[in-house]
Amino acid sequence: MSFENTITSIDIWSSRIRTIIGSFLKDDNENFVVLGVGNSASTAMRKWNILDMEDFKDNLDKSLLEAEKMAWEQITWAYVSFNSSSYDVIVNKWVIAISWDEISPEDVDRVLDMAKSWVDMPNKEILKVIPEYFVVDLEDGVKNPVWMSARKLEVVAHIFTMNSNVLNNIKKAIWDVWIEILDIYPNLLNSPEGVLSKRQKELWVVCVDMWASTTWVTVYEEWVLIHSAVIPLWWDNVTNDIALWARVSIDVAERLKIEYSEIISDEINFKDKTLDLRKIGLIDEWEISLQYLSSIVSARYEEILQYVKKELSAIWKDGMLPEWAVLVWWASKEKWLIELSRDILKLPSFIWIPSINDELVDTTINDPSFAAVVWNLLLANKYWVEHHWFSINFKWILNSIAKIFKKIMP
Repeated sequence: MSFENTITSIDIWSSRIRTIIGSFLKDDNENFVVLGVGNSASTAMRKWNILDMEDFKDNLDKSLLEAEKMAWEQITWAYVSFNSSSYDVIVNKWVIAISWDEISPEDVDRVLDMAKSWVDMPNKEILKVIPEYFVVDLEDGVKNPVWMSARKLEVVAHIFTMNSNVLNNIKKAIWDVWIEILDIYPNLLNSPEGVLSKRQKELWVVCVDMWASTTWVTVYEEWVLIHSAVIPLWWDNVTNDIALWARVSIDVAERLKIEYSEIISDEINFKDKTLDLRKIGLIDEWEISLQYLSSIVSARYEEILQYVKKELSAIWKDGMLPEWAVLVWWASKEKWLIELSRDILKLPSFIWIPSINDELVDTTINDPSFAAVVWNLLLANKYWVEHHWFSINFKWILNSIAKIFKKIMP
């Protein structure tokens, strides 16, 4: 078995930066191995604003270097993904006339370009344009109109955008560490693409992506994206709630959330159990009821899922998705979340966990927190972009020279 496509994926979010080097079989999006993994803290970002460019580049460089050491490869180009509260999704329509009797691929590109060109988005940059469906003359719901006979072509498209200044700063930081960006995928898009099967997309499914800074909802029906939304509630809100109502620091609240909290369920009985906070923080004397802690966490998760239910109700899909609700990312690890999701959404639910052949690395990525960087890797291989070897070699030389000067300069 020979692996031909070696791809680097970088996932950036406000608290961690993760890098994966994966090697794929040619024309196969499932059989691949992980060659290297990098995982570093992101200490220079708050709410997706870079506070210290040099510190951010150091964090990025640490993640890249860790992956390079594992894989014994020099990273010179990569596919990048990140989540951001500045994401926005716009649905727009446009129609064009067909020059000839048949719709060509150029006509499809032209109608998509026109759909995004006539959208008023000040200080926004377009990342992706995803068609929901095409209308060929009077026939709607067409998935692929190429070579169909028609006089006009209309498209309904989802346009993914984000703030220009946020995106440009991230691009500049990646370029400054001598990495060429081949493509950028918003996690709002690559999470369902990496998680959902063709069968699930055909039979209606909702993907709930609970990030540290946002919660994303994407709904698929008959293989196409029919709805997407960004909910301004996130996992860090749970930490803030614990810090406020338990009167502890943010660091202690984070540990309480990850290690001790549970969503209140009929199947558990706390029986006035308490936790001595001196075990996890610099606190003289303080105890917290585990039932009180769980009530704080449960209230926030219930609010998030109620917003998800509201999004489904807006498109008349509340409780009407036969292929379940798929919960992804780290926040989905909260105990009894599946049961809470079933009660509120009235849908079967399950948590997606990466299952990757990672025997060649010293760490495991079979954890929801690595989901985004794995999705980006899968999407990058699916839409493989040929890179220029001369450009990469040239940049590798510049990178080597820069590192040498860093070592010899006082």
